[in-house]
Amino acid sequence: MLKLYSAFTRISAPLLRRILKKRCRLGKEDPARLSERMGISSKLRPAGSLIWLHAASVGEAQSALIVIDALLKQAPDKHILVTTGTRTSADLMAKRLPPAAFHQYYPLDHPQWVEAFLDHWQPDLALWLESELWPNMLLTLQKRHIPAILLNARLSDRSQKRWKLAAGEIRKLLDSFALIIAQSVPDKEAFEKLGAQHVFTAGNLKYSAAPLPCNPQELKAFSKTLEGRPLWLYASTHRGEEELACRLHRHACKKIPDLLTIVVPRHPERRDEIKKICEENSINYCLKSDNNQKITDKTSVYIVDTMGDLGLFYRLAPLVCIGRSFSMDGGGGHNPIEAAQLDCAVLHGPRVQNLQIIYDEMDKAGAALRLKDETDFHTRLEKLLHDEEGLAALQNKAARFAHDKATVLEKIMQKLAPYLAAPPVESKADGQKCA
Repeated sequence: MLKLYSAFTRISAPLLRRILKKRCRLGKEDPARLSERMGISSKLRPAGSLIWLHAASVGEAQSALIVIDALLKQAPDKHILVTTGTRTSADLMAKRLPPAAFHQYYPLDHPQWVEAFLDHWQPDLALWLESELWPNMLLTLQKRHIPAILLNARLSDRSQKRWKLAAGEIRKLLDSFALIIAQSVPDKEAFEKLGAQHVFTAGNLKYSAAPLPCNPQELKAFSKTLEGRPLWLYASTHRGEEELACRLHRHACKKIPDLLTIVVPRHPERRDEIKKICEENSINYCLKSDNNQKITDKTSVYIVDTMGDLGLFYRLAPLVCIGRSFSMDGGGGHNPIEAAQLDCAVLHGPRVQNLQIIYDEMDKAGAALRLKDETDFHTRLEKLLHDEEGLAALQNKAARFAHDKATVLEKIMQKLAPYLAAPPVESKADGQKCA
């Protein structure tokens, strides 16, 4: 199967170029940097030792930032190349990467493009996050004896079933990794069943993330505006959850007439759709992006249709429900640790399969509350909004859980230490530029 894949991708350049051009027209690729997707870079390779860290998209990129900061503290003499495959993740990296790290787009898995990428960058160590496996790249790393490590590794049930159909080929790819650091014991066991060796467990990197930032001036201004007002937050909502928020608000405000519901959609560009939902429910709302609209006593729902503001509203809201756990797309759940770190009481729906282990651990520790359905949501929300002691207890359990779990990064760095201290794989042509 790997031979067929290699043969097909070797003749796939015209098709891949057409796909890239189409993605450009759809706004999914950066036209100015399209050559990077073909292994060609305009950046010079910095002199000295280089670590390459690959994170597929935004979720992995956020975990990558945690690792990057730790790498530069432990090995400040090294440079870090970060690759991702989406424009959103590239924008995130542009804003948050430290000076010793820089971003490139990951090349598509064409053999020649892979070779061009590695010829140019010649990394001393490759770190991949989670479970994205590209055969040509992994086998070429193996052929060149470049040590590769899979960090924060996880395997969904769907991936396990799919990979078992080609277990022999998957084992060859997993042999490319000198070390696999899994998120959980079930993930470790799943990789071992597929033939992986040198698999360890450290926990999910999300536990070690720094608290989300916020603008101190905005925090001060909003705190003054909202002082004394009961409120709750629905964070990172998806389609179906804004309607739910409106229904919950109408129900709760019968007993709490001055209640403010704050909705932070995962995709702010859905603002018009969410406005329509509020209007259909006869709910007074305003948008954060509209400077002419301010929160008043008459505002019932505040729509945060801007990027990067979750850190602000987690600090303002004592109670939050994490989005995509009741959504119409089948759910999956977003990261609850970010809310727990900032002293929020955490609620979530039943569909949290993308981060199931984190949610299960939080629920078991009493650091989060699982809501069975909309009726249960009504009951719990109203009770917590009236019960200051119960709300404070849930906040404290969430914060304590997040604090106690924050040692994951330390465990990972201990496993990486021998590889960071190792001499370069071979001499580098410093300052090399890809033709």
